[in-house]
Amino acid sequence: MRHCRVVIPWQRGLHLRAATVLVRVAQQFRSSVTLSCGGRVADIRSILSVLALCAALGAVVDIHVAGDDEQDATVAIERVFSMDHDLSDSAELI
Repeated sequence: MRHCRVVIPWQRGLHLRAATVLVRVAQQFRSSVTLSCGGRVADIRSILSVLALCAALGAVVDIHVAGDDEQDATVAIERVFSMDHDLSDSAELI
């Protein structure tokens, strides 16, 4: 199992576009991925679960990844959180 901690970089927090990108990236891997923030836990493959975290700009999110491809999945998910722009044109990222 791999664990990392990220900070929400987007002005609008973990909004619908960012959540969509996260879900699509996670679906490329077999590993189980959960996000936790403020006492809430989300399955990253469920967009409603991710949105229910209500993670605002600057919120700390813990990522837990377990499975055969956990290292690659962790790197890919961390990369989404390190994007400089606000994911306003998320089509190019998927």
